[in-house]
Amino acid sequence: MDAELKKQLAEKNQNLIDMVIQKAKRDFPEDIALIGLTGSFATNDFHEKSDLDLIIVNNTSEGWGIGHCFILEDVGYDIYCTPWDNLEKKAELDCVGVSSLTDLKVLYYAKPEYLERFNALKEKAIEKLSQGINKDSIKRADKHINKAKEEYADMYLSQDLGAVRYASGGLLYHVINGIVSLNNTCFKRGVKRYLEELLSYKYLPQDFECLYASIIDAKSIDTIREASSLMLKAVIALRDRLYEEYAKKPIPTHDNLKGWYEECWCNNRNKMIASVKAKDSSYSFWAAVGAQNYFDEMTERLGTKKHDLMQYFDSDNLDKIRNEFMLIMDDYLREYEKVGLLVKHYHDFESLYKSYMESPL
Repeated sequence: MDAELKKQLAEKNQNLIDMVIQKAKRDFPEDIALIGLTGSFATNDFHEKSDLDLIIVNNTSEGWGIGHCFILEDVGYDIYCTPWDNLEKKAELDCVGVSSLTDLKVLYYAKPEYLERFNALKEKAIEKLSQGINKDSIKRADKHINKAKEEYADMYLSQDLGAVRYASGGLLYHVINGIVSLNNTCFKRGVKRYLEELLSYKYLPQDFECLYASIIDAKSIDTIREASSLMLKAVIALRDRLYEEYAKKPIPTHDNLKGWYEECWCNNRNKMIASVKAKDSSYSFWAAVGAQNYFDEMTERLGTKKHDLMQYFDSDNLDKIRNEFMLIMDDYLREYEKVGLLVKHYHDFESLYKSYMESPL
């Protein structure tokens, strides 16, 4: 792009910025807190048809009135607001577009306290991004990966090529955001630089570039589904590897394990026994699902051994899953023994009453 065209674009943008700031001062002095520049003109990665990306932070619902969508010459513009709670989510890295907070070029603020509030959120986001990969960043990735799984499910609920292809776009979008979270970073540039920026990351799914291209190049429903499946499996494998490498896992201790065995007995044990005794496969199935959820929670929160109970469910042989459940209960009993815990098991009310009433507050 030649210097003259750049100058013209700069002048046009400045006129638009001045116009919006003038309206904010005149019509929304209490409603608009801050205005900043983001997007391609902030990163100097624009072309002659690029629009102007402004972040307009509103204090009140009346501030939305500054919004305006229009076409100037042959370029479309969308002037819109961003409430404070959206910036607060970005400060927690809890939504995409974090760079519109961390890299925003502030152009106007109505009061110094608004700038201070903005800078505090910006510093919070920068501090979180500086921490490197950790359990929190992997949890954020899990949210995006789960959304990708939903899109994957949609591919199999439709036989329409357009719908399946659209779902593949949703899957790829959420996979990409999952990868961003797994690297504990944020996109600095726009959609046209997605692949280029992703390829600069340290951690990517195996064969990522080929998998990415295969989704975009897929021609049929079957090939779209197959390519999407491979991408989803690859990002899950990356997630699991990084979890093992970076997530600080809990360790069962006397204090954090206390009560879990008794709670499992309360919520799961008798349901499992009763359902199998009644030869009720539906009851047994849901008892097993509940128990599996409980075991998974113990692994996540306490660091106990992971157990796959559901593999043993067989509606024609319910004894199988009951027996496996009891073996897992025995395993948790051994966990108690390792940390010096005794199961609170009473054989009469008097013993319970004495223990409960005399226990320290």
